[in-house]
Amino acid sequence: MSCFQGLLFCPEAASLLLHNFCIYHISPPGHELGAAPISPNAPIPSVDDLADQVVDVLDFFGLGSVMCFGVTAGAYILTLFAVRASELLCYIYCLSINFLLLLNYLLFQSKYRERVLGLILVSPLCKGPTWTEWLYSKVISNLLYYYGMCGLVKECLLQRYFSKEVQGFSELPESDIVQACRSLLDQRQSMNVWRFVQTMNQRYDLTEQLKLLQCRTLIFVGENSQFHAEAVHMTSKLDRRYCALVEVTKQSSSACLPVPPHSLLLVCKHQVWQNGHVLQVQACGSLVTEEQPHAMLIPMEYFFMGYGMYRPSQLDCSPRSPLSPFCISPDLLSPESMGVKLKPIKTRVRLEV
Repeated sequence: MSCFQGLLFCPEAASLLLHNFCIYHISPPGHELGAAPISPNAPIPSVDDLADQVVDVLDFFGLGSVMCFGVTAGAYILTLFAVRASELLCYIYCLSINFLLLLNYLLFQSKYRERVLGLILVSPLCKGPTWTEWLYSKVISNLLYYYGMCGLVKECLLQRYFSKEVQGFSELPESDIVQACRSLLDQRQSMNVWRFVQTMNQRYDLTEQLKLLQCRTLIFVGENSQFHAEAVHMTSKLDRRYCALVEVTKQSSSACLPVPPHSLLLVCKHQVWQNGHVLQVQACGSLVTEEQPHAMLIPMEYFFMGYGMYRPSQLDCSPRSPLSPFCISPDLLSPESMGVKLKPIKTRVRLEV
């Protein structure tokens, strides 16, 4: 839950999410709580394999349509998952009259059809890695492979996640969220992280497929995020009727960077921009959910209103109700405290012949 703890510990955001959703958290293979090292002989999954595993998780729990919420690499996988549903539907109309071929597509598409209600993406990836990012990830991969989760690897990952303000410097110590993230990285199996870095370093460009995406999409990105340009690029390629971008930056009194018309109404800190601007609040890195979770509340609330969902008022909640913001303790979000023993779900991975 490391990407979402700050958001779920924010009482107002937690009440909004818990009032409307039952939350399922999906981790990459080998990143779940208490995960054992994955065998070196196991094939490294592709991004397509990870998208298929999302389907396996939904089927395992008997879930139909879902609202997808992803951060950075997770946002890429969920976008790929949503794109494949729209892409397969469009391809069926382009197929020649071949019953067996059509049947195969229909069977494959049945796993994806109408599974995604909407997307909430934080600092999303949508393109293949640049040469700079590819080389940077290769360095991290080699360090992980030979030295494990060493201090240099953690510093490289933290630079991707957070802005310099919370990372700290000579005159200012690093923030609590950075210290907590550093502690969580220590608990990860280094070879499992290495496998995931390898997977994401082999991702491909989704730009053309984004035009097929029909579900509503709300994108958050921090001004200091390394993936800022990619989030803006993604917004420009999505259907203007279904997309909105929220940029989290220092200049909270003015708007910049146009977004497509017909975008969602975004409100924060008593400033409103509609149809043509990006909302701006305080500076932030890639993990907006950790650094500025309060900045996400009002945009998400308006986003959910399009689905008939709302945040309950305090009068609607009993003070002792588990949905009451004042009753949500961080301990309640711990699987150990709830007596839940998490087990990885076995999913299929294509073997290379």
